Amino acid sequence: MKYTILGSVLVLLILIVGISAYMGMGRNGATDATTEVLGFGSGRSAVVYKSPTCGCCVGYADELEKQGFDVEVVSTEDMSKIKEQFGVPADKQSCHTIAIDDYVVEGHVPMEAVEKLLTEKPDIEGIGLPRMPSGTPGMPGPKRAPYEVYQLSDGAVSSYVTI
Repeated sequence: MKYTILGSVLVLLILIVGISAYMGMGRNGATDATTEVLGFGSGRSAVVYKSPTCGCCVGYADELEKQGFDVEVVSTEDMSKIKEQFGVPADKQSCHTIAIDDYVVEGHVPMEAVEKLLTEKPDIEGIGLPRMPSGTPGMPGPKRAPYEVYQLSDGAVSSYVTI
């Protein structure tokens, strides 16, 4: 009887700790620091262009909504046309393209970089993060390396911020 009560208490403690840890994690199971900057998108619209079959793009759109953006998701079979329209170089592309204010945001750019862009309002076309790095908004898994966010300016690509 003594061990049964002790075992029950132990199981209950494990559940409480597990639920608490889960509640502090992002959708992909990784602790998501981007949820700490809620609200910077309030009053802004974001259009997310994505392939109809892409699920991680929906995860990124969800993160934008958490930040307060009014998000419109546009599914298209011809993402190359969208990338060309926004001037995103082939070697810097990701799976989705976002239009916010007068900027393009290419791929799974961390929310800290998007907030920096919209706060500082630099004279550039936009920012991006190539490919689909683990641990970014919408992408499962841990962060494996610093995120090297680039900027587009007059058709040239250069470093914007490292997160």
